Amino acid sequence: MCCLVTGGVAGPAPRRPRAVPATGVSVSSVPYFDAASAAPLHPVARQALLAALDEGWADPARLYREGRRARLLLDAAREAAAEAVGCRPDELVFTPSGTRALHDGIAGALAGRRRVGRHLVVSAVEHSAVLHSADALRAAGGTVTEVEVDRAGRVDAAAYAAALRADTALAALQSANHEVGTEQPVAEVAEACRAAGVPLLVDAAQSLGWGPVAPGWSLLTASAHKWGGPSGVGLLAVRKGVRFAAQGPADERESGRSPGFPDLPAVVAAAASLRAVRAEAAAEDARLRALVERVRSRVPGLVPDVEVVGDPVRRLPHLVTFSCLYVDGETLLHALDREGFSVSSGSSCTSSTLRPSHVLQAMGVLSEGNVRLSLPRGTSPEDVEAFLGVLPGVVASVREALGAPAATAPAAAPGAGEELVVDSLGKRCPIPVIELAKVIGDVPVGGLVTVLSDDEAARLDIPAWCSMRGQEYVGERPAETGVAYTVRRRT
Repeated sequence: MCCLVTGGVAGPAPRRPRAVPATGVSVSSVPYFDAASAAPLHPVARQALLAALDEGWADPARLYREGRRARLLLDAAREAAAEAVGCRPDELVFTPSGTRALHDGIAGALAGRRRVGRHLVVSAVEHSAVLHSADALRAAGGTVTEVEVDRAGRVDAAAYAAALRADTALAALQSANHEVGTEQPVAEVAEACRAAGVPLLVDAAQSLGWGPVAPGWSLLTASAHKWGGPSGVGLLAVRKGVRFAAQGPADERESGRSPGFPDLPAVVAAAASLRAVRAEAAAEDARLRALVERVRSRVPGLVPDVEVVGDPVRRLPHLVTFSCLYVDGETLLHALDREGFSVSSGSSCTSSTLRPSHVLQAMGVLSEGNVRLSLPRGTSPEDVEAFLGVLPGVVASVREALGAPAATAPAAAPGAGEELVVDSLGKRCPIPVIELAKVIGDVPVGGLVTVLSDDEAARLDIPAWCSMRGQEYVGERPAETGVAYTVRRRT
């Protein structure tokens, strides 16, 4: 079909013309480093979308000529997507989004195995859609086990297997984390689930464009805008033999699992672009992995007091995340945006939540000043070098504006007291840590500083600060208002 070709076409002219990379993906003149949220539309997706607007506007469920033509396009798109996923075409349906696919997949699998039990196993770093579905199960009287992760964000397959029970209806595990890029041991967990007779749902939103998911899964979900397809298209694959009862009103479309008229042009574009990015994946994997390694290795030397998070080896090729002490994440992102760099953050200081990222919280790493770079296909070494060039100055200016201390603590004042209490109540990150750093030198070695804070991020950031600065985190205790966090000076 003309809509499923994999050759590239030119996109709209950028603001400052640049050479199109060998992949055929045209990129903006302004560095965009947030492909994990939404990748730029792939040229093949644009080509397929425009063609399908002319050929695929009719209802594919109708028997007249236009309907048959639309049905041929839908069937071809399903076959192309199923080939990339590694399933049969009749096992895959298109949904309005990846989030919808997760909700429908979890709800349908839980309902289909209601007689087994109402227990769900997830990792602590799953996408919020999975955790919201888990909350809904709890509210309805079910039970949920969240398997912890290590500081790299990876679950232990043995610990995951131990969480499976006789009444476990479903297990869910992402193939790779959306915030830090860590790949999960899907094959090992799938084998444990198979042995326990529990279906495994894999959220492959971040990894499907880079290659097939390890075998053994029972259900799989993905989202087209993560690999360069249009937004508004998700995938839900359910293996034959998996008990599944679609929830919601009955509908004859998409096997009854995704009701409503499909956005056929977008579906065709999603399938075409998935095939195209898979063809480019090997070359782009090697190229972007090298660029990400450049960021991982150089940022700690360019910016003081930085923690690079996520697994350094078992990770997505295009994603790197680091956290900066004494920095407000939202302010840092705005400052980088003014310099022409579009990045994202899981920082607790975003205005929409004022809460730490649940992923960083589960990992037990620094949450303040968090920056995630996820490089789209076609990112050039010059873009990365330009980012590394402006980052130190941007971080320094944000720290100066917030009144952050110097990189090293001052010597203890003669005759200083044995303990100081810092009242940071009502102040949000990174202010409690900044105030702690300013006074740690005012107590002698062995002396204590207690920080009073009602900011949820302090529970993560104060221990992380201690680890990074060689101080001892004594612990926390409830205070009359908020929580008291105590630190012992060691250096």
